[in-house]
Amino acid sequence: MEEFFRFLGNYFWLWFVFGGAIVGGVRGIQSWSARAAKRRHKRRLEIIRAKAEAKALAAAALPAGVEEADKRTRADRLQRLMDAHDDVTRRWLEYELDVAKLIAFPTMSDGREALTAAFLRAKKVADGLRPASPDARIDAEELAEYRDAVHDYEVAFDVAEQDARRVRDSGFTEAERKRLERARQLLQVAVDRSATAAERQVAYRRVRDELDGLIAVSDEAIEVLEQKVAAPLEQRRPPEPT
Repeated sequence: MEEFFRFLGNYFWLWFVFGGAIVGGVRGIQSWSARAAKRRHKRRLEIIRAKAEAKALAAAALPAGVEEADKRTRADRLQRLMDAHDDVTRRWLEYELDVAKLIAFPTMSDGREALTAAFLRAKKVADGLRPASPDARIDAEELAEYRDAVHDYEVAFDVAEQDARRVRDSGFTEAERKRLERARQLLQVAVDRSATAAERQVAYRRVRDELDGLIAVSDEAIEVLEQKVAAPLEQRRPPEPT
């Protein structure tokens, strides 16, 4: 090490001779590296552009009939998925809008139940991924995602329904089960065509009282029930004079 420093002391003047060349060499290397990086970036862009052009040319080269058939096949698959989606929703609404079914299978309206909550989450996902129409322009990945969501929706509903039919009102106390039974009996009177208007209205109000705080009844279900209670009254009204 001492010999190295002694050499530097004796020949320090070499820096003035070759220092510029050394600095220039370093800068040249840096400049070359930057140009090489730009060339690599440019080549990547060219490859990406070439792939996109090849894909477009391949699509354009398809016969019109083949391309149309592919669109039609995808639309048919999407239509079947949407039909399956609608079928599960229809089955759910049979509970959601029918007070008699809600009384018989109360857990189907209780979002606190784990299986019911899982079904409602699956419904939200499927509804969010549902295309506007079978002819919507979606790619294969989006189609697969919607397909999986509809499948999860179907399975979650089946599991929740089977459990609701199994447990029925077993999760309620004895007093609560008696209230549900009274509500069921009163509901039969409320929609009975042979009952008087007063009897139906009293029964309807008592149904509401018995269910209050026991099961969640949607506004839509109440509206459907009110229509059932009122329908016989409308039919028994005498015709208005002409």
